Amino acid sequence: MGAAEEEARPPRYKGKHDKPKPWDTPDIDHWKVDKFDPSWNEAGMLDVSSFSTLFPQYREKYLQDAWPVVTRALKEHGIACELNLVEGTMNVSTTRKTRDPYIIVKARDLIKLLSRSVPAPQAIKVLDDEMQCDVIKIGNIIRNKERFVKRRQRLLGPNGSTLKAIELLTGCYVLVQGNTVAAMGSFKGLKQLRRIVEDCIRNIHPIYHIKELMIKRELGKNPDLAGENWDRFLPKFKKRNVKQKKAKQKEKKPYTPFPPPQQPSKIDLQLESGEYFLSEERKAAKKWHEKQEKQSEKTAENKRKREAAFVPPKEPNNLKALPFDANKSTKIAKEEIETITVSVK
Repeated sequence: MGAAEEEARPPRYKGKHDKPKPWDTPDIDHWKVDKFDPSWNEAGMLDVSSFSTLFPQYREKYLQDAWPVVTRALKEHGIACELNLVEGTMNVSTTRKTRDPYIIVKARDLIKLLSRSVPAPQAIKVLDDEMQCDVIKIGNIIRNKERFVKRRQRLLGPNGSTLKAIELLTGCYVLVQGNTVAAMGSFKGLKQLRRIVEDCIRNIHPIYHIKELMIKRELGKNPDLAGENWDRFLPKFKKRNVKQKKAKQKEKKPYTPFPPPQQPSKIDLQLESGEYFLSEERKAAKKWHEKQEKQSEKTAENKRKREAAFVPPKEPNNLKALPFDANKSTKIAKEEIETITVSVK
């Protein structure tokens, strides 16, 4: 009886996520975002949600011209928008016609992109479910303004070639403007792009990430390598910074409040040696004698250098260096004498 009860009892699981899910089949794409159907929320929103953002003064003229296009796009989703030129703000809010609860967040992203100089036709694409956006702040990563400008230009590359390569590999739209980088694309692409941008400002060139993404794209085409680790295929870059020589630190002399003593002048030195009181003739004679002494020393030095080339080097004492065997030498001498006598006969 006990065994039958144990078999009938349902199995116990540790957590609610460990339970079998018969509805979860492998053919379901969990990352797919289903298009919103207004019938899912026929009653509409219970309360008004609104967002506001500031925009720079140089964007005022463009926003004023492009605002009808933005209003038309938001009206399709039941979102009200307002452009306040006095305060320099853009406002979006839900209305009674709003059905999608997440569309207000998309509208917030839209006005954020417009304030960061993204063109209106491109920014409106963020209202689609498949399109996401990210505004990467790069102004506070590095303090030095000159380095920041150089590294930001490195992100663009010559004639925008680096930026174009990043856009193709990540599948994102990228706009570098001021202290921010505005991006639009999928979650995966935005994650890769954020890493590239932040590393570029931290002095890691984008070309390394571009090479890595190109290799990953080629590996992704091979179904045999889908379940394997790709680390062995990816390049490993090392820093090759040349060590700079340390600047020599001058030792500080002990501080003295008194000024240094006055250095003796040329006249003071002549007075000290007694030369000041000599006549002009004696001064000239003394100067000529000093010149002759220096000249004679110089000629003697030159002569010594010339004669050094003709001095023979010391010969090594080979008799002491090489071992000498008396018995062996006598034997060789006797053999030579015998050969000579035989040849004479």
